[in-house]
Amino acid sequence: MLMTNYLEKIKGVISERTILIFDGSDIVKSNSPKMECITKVYDGSTGEIAEGYNTLGVAALTPERKMPIGVYTRVYSTAEPGFISEDDEVLKAIDFLGKHFKKANIRVFDRGYDTNTYYERLIRQKESFVIRAKKNRDVIYKDRRMNIFTLASQFKGKHCLRFRKKNGMVADCKISIVPIKLPCKPDVVLNLVICNGLGQKPLMLITNLKSDDNRLSVVITKVYLLRWRIEEFYGFKKQQFGFEGFRVRSLKSIRNLDLLVTIAIGWIAMISEKIDERPILMELIHISRRIHGIPNFVFYAIADGLFLLANMSKNGIADLLLRKSKSCQLSFLPAHGFQCCY
Repeated sequence: MLMTNYLEKIKGVISERTILIFDGSDIVKSNSPKMECITKVYDGSTGEIAEGYNTLGVAALTPERKMPIGVYTRVYSTAEPGFISEDDEVLKAIDFLGKHFKKANIRVFDRGYDTNTYYERLIRQKESFVIRAKKNRDVIYKDRRMNIFTLASQFKGKHCLRFRKKNGMVADCKISIVPIKLPCKPDVVLNLVICNGLGQKPLMLITNLKSDDNRLSVVITKVYLLRWRIEEFYGFKKQQFGFEGFRVRSLKSIRNLDLLVTIAIGWIAMISEKIDERPILMELIHISRRIHGIPNFVFYAIADGLFLLANMSKNGIADLLLRKSKSCQLSFLPAHGFQCCY
Protein backbone atom coordinates (compact mmCIF):
# COMPACT_ATOMS: atom_id res chain seq x y z
CA MET A 1 0.00 0.00 0.00
CA LEU A 2 2.82 2.41 0.88
CA MET A 3 4.59 1.77 -2.43
CA THR A 4 1.33 2.18 -4.36
CA ASN A 5 0.64 5.55 -2.72
CA TYR A 6 4.23 6.63 -3.40
CA LEU A 7 3.93 5.78 -7.10
CA GLU A 8 0.75 7.86 -7.25
CA LYS A 9 2.63 10.82 -5.79
CA ILE A 10 5.47 10.70 -8.33
CA LYS A 11 3.23 10.56 -11.39
CA GLY A 12 3.89 14.26 -11.92
CA VAL A 13 7.48 13.52 -12.97
CA ILE A 14 6.64 10.42 -15.03
CA SER A 15 5.77 10.51 -18.72
CA GLU A 16 5.85 8.21 -21.74
CA ARG A 17 9.46 9.26 -22.31
CA THR A 18 10.57 8.23 -18.83
CA ILE A 19 13.49 5.80 -18.79
CA LEU A 20 13.47 2.91 -16.28
CA ILE A 21 16.95 1.72 -15.30
CA PHE A 22 17.53 -1.70 -13.73
CA ASP A 23 20.56 -2.38 -11.59
CA GLY A 24 21.65 -4.60 -8.74
CA SER A 25 23.73 -3.68 -5.74
CA ASP A 26 24.74 -5.09 -2.39
CA ILE A 27 24.48 -4.43 1.33
CA VAL A 28 27.62 -5.53 3.17
CA LYS A 29 27.29 -6.44 6.88
CA SER A 30 30.55 -8.25 7.57
CA ASN A 31 30.31 -7.80 11.35
CA SER A 32 26.71 -8.94 11.74
CA PRO A 33 26.72 -12.75 11.41
CA LYS A 34 23.49 -13.14 13.42
CA MET A 35 21.29 -11.20 11.01
CA GLU A 36 18.44 -13.14 9.44
CA CYS A 37 19.39 -15.06 6.27
CA ILE A 38 22.66 -13.21 5.84
CA THR A 39 24.74 -14.81 3.10
CA LYS A 40 27.75 -14.38 0.81
CA VAL A 41 27.53 -11.47 -1.64
CA TYR A 42 29.89 -9.77 -4.06
CA ASP A 43 31.03 -6.44 -2.62
CA GLY A 44 31.02 -4.03 -5.55
CA SER A 45 33.20 -1.53 -3.65
CA THR A 46 36.10 -3.88 -2.91
CA GLY A 47 35.60 -6.64 -5.48
CA GLU A 48 35.65 -9.24 -2.71
CA ILE A 49 33.14 -11.70 -1.29
CA ALA A 50 31.57 -10.59 1.99
CA GLU A 51 28.57 -11.24 4.26
CA GLY A 52 25.45 -9.31 3.37
CA TYR A 53 22.42 -9.11 1.10
CA ASN A 54 21.71 -8.54 -2.58
CA THR A 55 19.49 -5.70 -3.76
CA LEU A 56 17.63 -5.04 -6.99
CA GLY A 57 16.45 -1.56 -7.81
CA VAL A 58 14.80 0.31 -10.65
CA ALA A 59 15.17 4.07 -10.98
CA ALA A 60 13.13 6.31 -13.27
CA LEU A 61 14.78 9.45 -14.65
CA THR A 62 12.92 12.74 -14.28
CA PRO A 63 12.11 14.38 -17.63
CA GLU A 64 14.09 17.63 -17.32
CA ARG A 65 17.13 17.17 -15.06
CA LYS A 66 17.35 13.36 -15.46
CA MET A 67 17.41 12.84 -11.70
CA PRO A 68 17.05 9.20 -10.54
CA ILE A 69 13.90 8.47 -8.57
CA GLY A 70 13.43 4.96 -7.18
CA VAL A 71 10.32 3.13 -8.41
CA TYR A 72 11.18 -0.41 -7.32
CA THR A 73 13.42 -1.81 -4.62
CA ARG A 74 13.96 -5.28 -3.25
CA VAL A 75 16.44 -6.63 -0.70
CA TYR A 76 16.80 -10.39 -0.99
CA SER A 77 18.98 -13.24 0.22
CA THR A 78 19.82 -16.47 -1.56
CA ALA A 79 19.60 -18.15 1.87
CA GLU A 80 16.01 -17.04 2.44
CA PRO A 81 13.39 -19.84 2.55
CA GLY A 82 11.40 -19.78 -0.68
CA PHE A 83 14.13 -18.08 -2.69
CA ILE A 84 14.05 -19.37 -6.28
CA SER A 85 16.74 -17.58 -8.26
CA GLU A 86 18.11 -14.16 -9.15
CA ASP A 87 16.35 -14.46 -12.50
CA ASP A 88 13.06 -14.82 -10.64
CA GLU A 89 13.78 -11.63 -8.70
CA VAL A 90 14.39 -9.73 -11.94
CA LEU A 91 11.23 -11.13 -13.53
CA LYS A 92 9.24 -9.97 -10.49
CA ALA A 93 10.60 -6.47 -11.04
CA ILE A 94 9.75 -6.58 -14.76
CA ASP A 95 6.21 -7.69 -13.98
CA PHE A 96 5.82 -5.00 -11.29
CA LEU A 97 6.81 -2.28 -13.75
CA GLY A 98 4.45 -3.76 -16.32
CA LYS A 99 1.55 -3.09 -13.93
CA HIS A 100 2.51 0.48 -13.05
CA PHE A 101 4.25 1.89 -16.13
CA LYS A 102 3.51 2.07 -19.82
CA LYS A 103 5.07 -0.30 -22.32
CA ALA A 104 6.66 2.69 -24.09
CA ASN A 105 8.82 3.49 -21.04
CA ILE A 106 12.22 2.13 -22.06
CA ARG A 107 13.65 -0.50 -19.71
CA VAL A 108 17.45 -0.19 -19.64
CA PHE A 109 19.70 -3.06 -18.54
CA ASP A 110 23.45 -3.57 -18.20
CA ARG A 111 25.19 -6.61 -19.70
CA GLY A 112 24.59 -8.67 -16.57
CA TYR A 113 20.98 -8.91 -17.74
CA ASP A 114 21.81 -10.21 -21.21
CA THR A 115 19.84 -13.43 -20.68
CA ASN A 116 17.29 -15.17 -22.90
CA THR A 117 14.84 -15.33 -19.99
CA TYR A 118 14.55 -11.54 -19.86
CA TYR A 119 14.36 -11.09 -23.62
CA GLU A 120 11.52 -13.58 -23.84
CA ARG A 121 9.53 -11.89 -21.04
CA LEU A 122 10.01 -8.36 -22.39
CA ILE A 123 9.20 -9.36 -25.97
CA ARG A 124 6.12 -11.30 -24.90
CA GLN A 125 4.85 -8.33 -22.90
CA LYS A 126 5.73 -5.92 -25.76
CA GLU A 127 7.76 -3.66 -23.50
CA SER A 128 10.47 -1.36 -24.85
CA PHE A 129 13.99 -2.29 -23.80
CA VAL A 130 17.70 -1.62 -24.32
CA ILE A 131 20.09 -4.32 -23.06
CA ARG A 132 23.85 -4.23 -23.25
CA ALA A 133 25.04 -7.46 -24.87
CA LYS A 134 27.90 -9.69 -23.76
CA LYS A 135 30.57 -10.43 -26.33
CA ASN A 136 29.90 -14.19 -26.21
CA ARG A 137 26.28 -13.91 -27.35
CA ASP A 138 25.21 -15.41 -30.67
CA VAL A 139 22.80 -13.58 -32.97
CA ILE A 140 21.25 -14.21 -36.37
CA TYR A 141 22.30 -11.78 -39.08
CA LYS A 142 21.11 -12.23 -42.67
CA ASP A 143 19.90 -15.77 -41.83
CA ARG A 144 23.31 -16.71 -40.51
CA ARG A 145 24.09 -17.45 -36.88
CA MET A 146 27.28 -15.77 -35.69
CA ASN A 147 29.01 -14.29 -32.65
CA ILE A 148 27.82 -10.77 -31.83
CA PHE A 149 31.34 -9.42 -31.25
CA THR A 150 32.47 -10.77 -34.63
CA LEU A 151 29.49 -9.04 -36.24
CA ALA A 152 30.09 -5.76 -34.40
CA SER A 153 33.73 -5.70 -35.52
CA GLN A 154 32.56 -5.39 -39.14
CA PHE A 155 30.95 -1.99 -38.56
CA LYS A 156 33.02 1.13 -37.86
CA GLY A 157 30.16 3.59 -37.42
CA LYS A 158 27.96 5.77 -39.60
CA HIS A 159 26.62 8.32 -37.11
CA CYS A 160 28.61 10.53 -34.71
CA LEU A 161 28.11 11.28 -31.03
CA ARG A 162 30.31 13.36 -28.73
CA PHE A 163 29.92 12.15 -25.16
CA ARG A 164 31.43 13.49 -21.94
CA LYS A 165 32.35 10.67 -19.58
CA LYS A 166 31.99 10.74 -15.79
CA ASN A 167 35.70 11.53 -15.46
CA GLY A 168 35.26 14.62 -17.64
CA MET A 169 36.98 13.15 -20.71
CA VAL A 170 35.28 13.68 -24.05
CA ALA A 171 34.77 10.71 -26.37
CA ASP A 172 33.96 10.98 -30.08
CA CYS A 173 31.85 7.93 -30.88
CA LYS A 174 30.91 6.29 -34.17
CA ILE A 175 27.61 4.44 -34.14
CA SER A 176 25.96 1.87 -36.42
CA ILE A 177 22.63 0.06 -36.26
CA VAL A 178 22.06 -3.43 -37.67
CA PRO A 179 18.89 -5.58 -37.80
CA ILE A 180 19.33 -8.94 -36.05
CA LYS A 181 17.40 -11.79 -34.51
CA LEU A 182 18.05 -13.86 -31.42
CA PRO A 183 18.29 -17.66 -31.60
CA CYS A 184 15.76 -17.87 -28.75
CA LYS A 185 13.26 -15.67 -30.68
CA PRO A 186 14.06 -16.22 -34.39
CA ASP A 187 10.72 -14.76 -35.49
CA VAL A 188 11.31 -11.32 -33.92
CA VAL A 189 13.45 -8.68 -35.62
CA LEU A 190 15.50 -6.57 -33.21
CA ASN A 191 18.20 -3.95 -33.65
CA LEU A 192 21.84 -4.13 -32.67
CA VAL A 193 23.43 -0.74 -31.97
CA ILE A 194 27.24 -0.72 -32.17
CA CYS A 195 29.11 2.20 -30.59
CA ASN A 196 32.86 2.57 -31.17
CA GLY A 197 34.95 5.06 -29.26
CA LEU A 198 33.87 4.69 -25.64
CA GLY A 199 36.45 2.02 -24.91
CA GLN A 200 38.82 -0.42 -26.53
CA LYS A 201 35.91 -2.70 -27.45
CA PRO A 202 32.65 -1.63 -29.06
CA LEU A 203 29.58 -1.06 -26.93
CA MET A 204 26.84 -3.42 -28.17
CA LEU A 205 23.17 -2.74 -27.37
CA ILE A 206 20.22 -4.95 -28.29
CA THR A 207 16.84 -3.22 -28.49
CA ASN A 208 13.35 -3.64 -29.89
CA LEU A 209 13.04 0.10 -30.58
CA LYS A 210 12.38 0.92 -34.21
CA SER A 211 12.02 4.13 -36.19
CA ASP A 212 12.45 5.51 -39.68
CA ASP A 213 14.53 8.33 -38.24
CA ASN A 214 18.20 7.68 -38.99
CA ARG A 215 19.13 9.19 -35.61
CA LEU A 216 17.63 6.21 -33.78
CA SER A 217 21.03 4.64 -33.12
CA VAL A 218 22.29 7.84 -31.46
CA VAL A 219 19.16 8.10 -29.30
CA ILE A 220 19.49 4.49 -28.14
CA THR A 221 23.13 5.04 -27.22
CA LYS A 222 22.26 8.17 -25.25
CA VAL A 223 19.50 6.29 -23.43
CA TYR A 224 21.90 3.58 -22.33
CA LEU A 225 24.63 6.02 -21.30
CA LEU A 226 22.16 7.57 -18.83
CA ARG A 227 22.33 4.27 -16.93
CA TRP A 228 25.12 5.61 -14.70
CA ARG A 229 22.51 7.77 -12.96
CA ILE A 230 21.35 4.77 -10.94
CA GLU A 231 24.90 4.34 -9.66
CA GLU A 232 24.66 7.87 -8.28
CA PHE A 233 21.35 6.86 -6.69
CA TYR A 234 22.93 3.90 -4.88
CA GLY A 235 25.94 5.96 -3.83
CA PHE A 236 23.70 8.67 -2.38
CA LYS A 237 21.60 6.08 -0.57
CA LYS A 238 24.63 4.57 1.15
CA GLN A 239 26.67 7.70 1.81
CA GLN A 240 24.06 10.31 2.70
CA PHE A 241 21.66 8.04 4.57
CA GLY A 242 24.26 5.57 5.85
CA PHE A 243 22.03 2.76 4.63
CA GLU A 244 24.54 -0.01 5.30
CA GLY A 245 24.74 1.12 8.93
CA PHE A 246 21.25 -0.04 9.95
CA ARG A 247 20.91 -1.94 13.25
CA VAL A 248 17.79 -4.04 12.64
CA ARG A 249 18.26 -7.79 12.29
CA SER A 250 15.17 -9.24 10.61
CA LEU A 251 14.88 -9.30 6.81
CA LYS A 252 11.41 -7.76 7.02
CA SER A 253 12.73 -4.78 8.99
CA ILE A 254 15.60 -4.35 6.52
CA ARG A 255 13.13 -4.25 3.64
CA ASN A 256 10.95 -1.73 5.45
CA LEU A 257 13.94 0.55 6.03
CA ASP A 258 14.99 0.16 2.40
CA LEU A 259 11.52 1.21 1.23
CA LEU A 260 11.40 4.22 3.55
CA VAL A 261 14.84 5.44 2.44
CA THR A 262 13.86 4.96 -1.22
CA ILE A 263 10.72 7.04 -0.70
CA ALA A 264 12.71 9.75 1.09
CA ILE A 265 15.13 9.95 -1.84
CA GLY A 266 12.16 9.98 -4.21
CA TRP A 267 10.80 13.05 -2.45
CA ILE A 268 14.17 14.79 -2.81
CA ALA A 269 14.18 13.87 -6.52
CA MET A 270 10.69 15.32 -7.03
CA ILE A 271 11.53 18.69 -5.48
CA SER A 272 14.89 18.76 -7.30
CA GLU A 273 13.17 18.65 -10.70
CA LYS A 274 11.95 22.28 -10.37
CA ILE A 275 14.98 23.64 -8.53
CA ASP A 276 15.16 26.81 -10.64
CA GLU A 277 11.51 27.65 -9.89
CA ARG A 278 11.50 27.15 -6.13
CA PRO A 279 13.34 29.74 -3.99
CA ILE A 280 13.09 27.48 -0.93
CA LEU A 281 15.35 24.94 -2.65
CA MET A 282 17.94 27.60 -3.33
CA GLU A 283 17.79 28.48 0.36
CA LEU A 284 18.32 24.83 1.31
CA ILE A 285 21.36 24.64 -0.97
CA HIS A 286 22.65 27.93 0.46
CA ILE A 287 22.53 26.71 4.07
CA SER A 288 24.17 23.44 3.00
CA ARG A 289 27.31 25.55 2.47
CA ARG A 290 28.39 24.24 -0.95
CA ILE A 291 31.78 25.68 -1.88
CA HIS A 292 31.69 25.19 -5.66
CA GLY A 293 28.13 26.31 -6.39
CA ILE A 294 25.18 24.14 -7.40
CA PRO A 295 26.33 20.67 -8.55
CA ASN A 296 24.64 18.73 -11.35
CA PHE A 297 23.64 16.05 -8.86
CA VAL A 298 21.88 18.24 -6.28
CA PHE A 299 20.65 15.48 -3.94
CA TYR A 300 23.56 15.87 -1.51
CA ALA A 301 23.13 19.64 -1.25
CA ILE A 302 19.36 19.44 -0.67
CA ALA A 303 19.72 16.61 1.86
CA ASP A 304 22.41 18.52 3.79
CA GLY A 305 20.17 21.58 3.84
CA LEU A 306 17.23 19.55 5.14
CA PHE A 307 19.35 17.90 7.84
CA LEU A 308 20.69 21.27 9.03
CA LEU A 309 17.19 22.72 9.04
CA ALA A 310 15.86 19.82 11.09
CA ASN A 311 18.76 20.14 13.54
CA MET A 312 17.79 23.74 14.25
CA SER A 313 14.29 22.73 15.29
CA LYS A 314 13.81 22.71 19.07
CA ASN A 315 10.36 21.12 19.10
CA GLY A 316 10.84 18.16 16.78
CA ILE A 317 9.37 17.50 13.37
CA ALA A 318 5.80 18.06 14.59
CA ASP A 319 6.56 21.79 14.78
CA LEU A 320 7.33 21.84 11.04
CA LEU A 321 4.04 20.28 9.97
CA LEU A 322 1.23 22.46 8.70
CA ARG A 323 -1.33 23.31 11.32
CA LYS A 324 -4.84 24.63 10.89
CA SER A 325 -4.66 28.31 11.72
CA LYS A 326 -7.12 29.66 14.27
CA SER A 327 -9.50 32.37 13.16
CA CYS A 328 -8.99 35.80 14.69
CA GLN A 329 -12.65 36.69 14.07
CA LEU A 330 -14.55 37.47 17.30
CA SER A 331 -17.50 35.23 17.96
CA PHE A 332 -20.53 35.89 20.14
CA LEU A 333 -21.36 32.19 20.25
CA PRO A 334 -19.56 29.65 22.41
CA ALA A 335 -17.65 26.97 20.56
CA HIS A 336 -20.06 24.27 21.74
CA GLY A 337 -23.16 26.25 20.72
CA PHE A 338 -26.34 26.96 22.77
CA GLN A 339 -28.61 24.42 24.31
CA CYS A 340 -32.30 25.15 23.95
CA CYS A 341 -34.50 24.47 26.96
CA TYR A 342 -38.29 24.34 26.81
